[in-house]
Amino acid sequence: MIFGWWTKRRRHKLLSQPLPDQWREVIVDRLAVYPLLSAAEQQRVHDYVRVFIPEKNWEGCLGFELTEEVQVTIAAQVALLVLGFDDEYFDHVRSILVYPQTYVAPDSPHNHSGIVDERGSARDGEAWYRGPVILAWDEVLADVRAPEYGSNLVVHEFAHQLDMQNGSHADGVPPMTSRAQFERWSKVVTHEYEQLGQACRHRRETLLDCYGTTNMAEFFAVSSEVFFTLPVELREEHAELYDVLREYYRQDPARRAQGA
Repeated sequence: MIFGWWTKRRRHKLLSQPLPDQWREVIVDRLAVYPLLSAAEQQRVHDYVRVFIPEKNWEGCLGFELTEEVQVTIAAQVALLVLGFDDEYFDHVRSILVYPQTYVAPDSPHNHSGIVDERGSARDGEAWYRGPVILAWDEVLADVRAPEYGSNLVVHEFAHQLDMQNGSHADGVPPMTSRAQFERWSKVVTHEYEQLGQACRHRRETLLDCYGTTNMAEFFAVSSEVFFTLPVELREEHAELYDVLREYYRQDPARRAQGA
């Protein structure tokens, strides 16, 4: 109760400060859908960025210079993701680590023989349960500059964080508001996951990236990217999937994109 009171007081103080003009410029430039948002939604984005940035521990890795431009660009994408939620600031995400580009992260600490595997693998981002979100800046920037490719690394990694809010690992099922929503989600998403797997095995062209066939968690994250970047196409090609994502995120980006 005391923690909640202090949190509200701190956020109220943050929101009492005006949004810096340079932050507004970055939001307008880097959030592709900004002109399509209502005045109230634009204000929600402004407010979110003002709270999210100072509440996180930001670190530039491998000598990367962490500027306000970087922070605002990332925070604006997170704001869009949770625009339909109230006070979702990812309190369990204490730190955001930003690499200049794709980085090498260690794989599982030990293989089956117990020997540490130090080779690692190249990654653009990671999301840890009750831990940091890690992002490669070159990929973040490429995504916000070309949303027509259907990729958004920030949305992807923070979708994983939403996924982990009801358990210690991502399983492709974020918290649902009712049993009926859960049952519909499970039916639709499982079917779409299987269909994507079949299409990718036969090397057919797909709207959703085949990386989504890795597991259900990655399918949710990949679907979330397309939901926010190519919503009209997703609704046309995968209507049921679009609808369960629309219900979960409490947003209708396709309708927004068409000016309805």
